[in-house]
Amino acid sequence: MTSPFTVAELEAQLLGLGVRSGGILLVHTSFRKVRPVAKGPLGLIRALERALGPEGTLVMPTMTDGESVFDPASTPTQDMGITAESFWRQPGVQRSTHPGGSFAAAGPLAEHICAPQPLAPPHGVNSPPGRVHELGGQVLLLGVSHSECTMLHVAEDIAKVPYSIEHPCVVEVNGVAEQLMIPETDHCCRGFRRVDAWLDALGLIRKGKVGNADATLADARDIVAVAVEHLAEDPLIFLCAPSEGCDECDDARRSAASPRREALGDAASGRR
Repeated sequence: MTSPFTVAELEAQLLGLGVRSGGILLVHTSFRKVRPVAKGPLGLIRALERALGPEGTLVMPTMTDGESVFDPASTPTQDMGITAESFWRQPGVQRSTHPGGSFAAAGPLAEHICAPQPLAPPHGVNSPPGRVHELGGQVLLLGVSHSECTMLHVAEDIAKVPYSIEHPCVVEVNGVAEQLMIPETDHCCRGFRRVDAWLDALGLIRKGKVGNADATLADARDIVAVAVEHLAEDPLIFLCAPSEGCDECDDARRSAASPRREALGDAASGRR
């Protein structure tokens, strides 16, 4: 049986990959791909924190199902993985207040990154990943692909893509729980995987191993700039072709042909 990776070994791998000490790091991870790790997910979190150092800020998605009133201190994540679920529960970690699209952060810039955000779009320029982009942070994918990269939704917001899908989310308004339809640039996200080749062709991505996981690292601004450039050429480039029979992308394509896109900037923008 393979011996667990120690915190020190993971830290060395992260620094060797190019994680910047003192920087901002948005992490999407599948712990199953990284393991075995001494101390489990908390060991991986410790390695990330050590690689960043005391001046660095660690960020992870902590999105929820939106089926009940969101409490950043108690509502569990939905499909974010054990590392993110463990991270937001640690002392001193801050969590944003979006009822469906929250993020957690720890470090000197955590408060700024987790500052209040509009309901729509959940992951646009004025959101935690948007602030990671603004501040020149990095994006680390551990055992997952760019289809899990929320930074690409920031690119979609900047590019003003024509598609928008509404999803129900329970929100507390004046002390009363209400179900609102929140529009977002949603689709199956498999098309986001194209970004890997685009970045690689420009020498803007670092690849290696962290634990047993394939890891990719890139600057948030590079990810967004490359994606926006391609979206300018084809605003639907991230959607599956109609011939592929992808219901989510077909819905997004239909929405692009309707006048609903304006709703993305208006719906629920002032209601939290």
